Amino acid sequence: MSTIADTVEARIAGLEDRTLLLLDDDQALRTRLGRALESRGFEVTTAGSVGEATLALRTRQPAFAVLDMRLEDGNGLKVVEAIREHRQDARIVMLTGYGAIATAVAAVKAGAVDYLSKPADADDVVKALLATGDAPEPPENPMSADRVRWEHIQRVYELCEHNVSETARRLGMHRRTLQRILAKRAPR
Repeated sequence: MSTIADTVEARIAGLEDRTLLLLDDDQALRTRLGRALESRGFEVTTAGSVGEATLALRTRQPAFAVLDMRLEDGNGLKVVEAIREHRQDARIVMLTGYGAIATAVAAVKAGAVDYLSKPADADDVVKALLATGDAPEPPENPMSADRVRWEHIQRVYELCEHNVSETARRLGMHRRTLQRILAKRAPR
């Protein structure tokens, strides 16, 4: 009896080109996800910055890419464009800790095939990379409504350059309420 994991690994093994670029500035996530993707059959090259990814693209154009959207030295969309210049058939999935419709649209317009919120499970990433249908399957463990709200507040707070008063004004909430939310850990 064949399991789903065996089926996925067989599909990956049957691919002509299994090269994959993994770009994320979070080393722990990059290492964990890189190992998980290698164990499923991909030939993974990792990068921790846009500069490292650009350097890696000079030597090899990957068939697959998993890219973080926001990095310390730039935006993952630049790497999408660099991959697309040389390889139109590459399957690219964007990851971000700040899920927003505008950034998802920008990622898809740039050439990504899917957009996943962090923390993304390796199985969800592989499903997105190998998906051939029009609509991807829903994630196994989607973020809770509380987590989505928290991510949105964190994103606006960051865009307001960590100014609590400005963030509270833009979100339409009391400043003290916002301070209490910001002081708490992220919900699951």
